[in-house]
Amino acid sequence: MYKALLCIALLWHLALPAQATLQDSIKKIKPSVVAIGVFSPLASPRVRLVGTGFVVADGSKIITNYHVIAKAPDVKRNESYVVLSGQADNIQIHQITDTKTQTVHDLAVLTIEAKLPAATLADADFINEGTEIAFTGFPITAVLGLYPATHRGIISAVTPIAIPADHSGQLQASALRQLRQPFMVYQLDATAYPGNSGSPLFDANTAQVIGIINKVYVKSTREAVLSDPSGITYAIPVKFLLPLLRQ
Repeated sequence: MYKALLCIALLWHLALPAQATLQDSIKKIKPSVVAIGVFSPLASPRVRLVGTGFVVADGSKIITNYHVIAKAPDVKRNESYVVLSGQADNIQIHQITDTKTQTVHDLAVLTIEAKLPAATLADADFINEGTEIAFTGFPITAVLGLYPATHRGIISAVTPIAIPADHSGQLQASALRQLRQPFMVYQLDATAYPGNSGSPLFDANTAQVIGIINKVYVKSTREAVLSDPSGITYAIPVKFLLPLLRQ
């Protein structure tokens, strides 16, 4: 009887679908993670990294934050924004042929001619609090170079982008605009750095992208009333990206 029960338990265990580990998910996502930089043929080095992005759709679409590319390049110095793929001494520079932006959610879709490995996007539903997540990007771009790093945590809250203050004088203009157009964002218990802006936030078990890390825009609105902003990281849910991709 005991042996029969043991065999049944073993067969049931083998019948369960194998759950991917974080290591598996990182292997899936890393080929889709790229850097965003400013190319200047007269400078040394010629490329200055400004943020992170990731590849979606047919491999020619790059997702990042709008604020990463918001500053106009210096045309007198022949500067332009570029996408960098690969890592270490095997780096390819890709010219951007088209740009679509959505400033309300601080999103940008860049188009390049190359076809790179694309990440898989989750659907438009909000992800449950407590879900194990990770994000991969270039946290301190100017110092660490083109070596993607992964940080992990959970979704600690699904929360409004702006916190109402005791009086409007406590809020910056950007926060006041967001109170007129409020939307929900993910609050994470993981620390991101400036270069992480635009990094893919993904489900640690499936590698599906569920959001876009935002180090600057969200914190400038949500934590505007704090004299010493926290180390909490926020992300824009992927549901706000899908309409921009369909344009």
